[in-house]
Amino acid sequence: MKRCAIVVALLLLVGCSSSSEKIAGQVISCNSLESTLTSDSINLDCLDGSTGASVNTLKGPMIINVWGSWCGPCKEEMPILRSFYKKAEGKVALVGVDVEEASISDGRDFVENNGITWPNLFDSAGSSRPYFGMGVPVTWFIAPDGSVAYKHIGVLKNEIELITLTSKYLGVKF
Repeated sequence: MKRCAIVVALLLLVGCSSSSEKIAGQVISCNSLESTLTSDSINLDCLDGSTGASVNTLKGPMIINVWGSWCGPCKEEMPILRSFYKKAEGKVALVGVDVEEASISDGRDFVENNGITWPNLFDSAGSSRPYFGMGVPVTWFIAPDGSVAYKHIGVLKNEIELITLTSKYLGVKF
């Protein structure tokens, strides 16, 4: 009888535990990003180790999401960005910028463990800080001419918010 009670207790504990579904991501090359070199270029490498881009000369319509693997709210908004990316592909580009990492492998692991499948730049030296500012997450909406149409500071609350901001500031309809 005692044995049966232990088995039932273990089943209840296992049944009540949360399962964290891992969605596989992939570190993607940044070769699709076109940027121009200027005297004030902020050049960042690609998280895959290849040549990156000059982040302040990228043209849209594009959304740039600035994140760090150590940032809890950044992880919270990844499901929103993943779902949005499926709908937005071909309409608006999505690019991540990984900042303030202890090592590039931390950023790569974050991409792979959080289902990220879009290009991500890597700021190893903090050179984008004057451009993006302090703190993450922050999401920038870049117009076709390269100007910043809008900057959303803080975590995105849901996909509807992201779609609404994209429509409002970039004119992209879903």
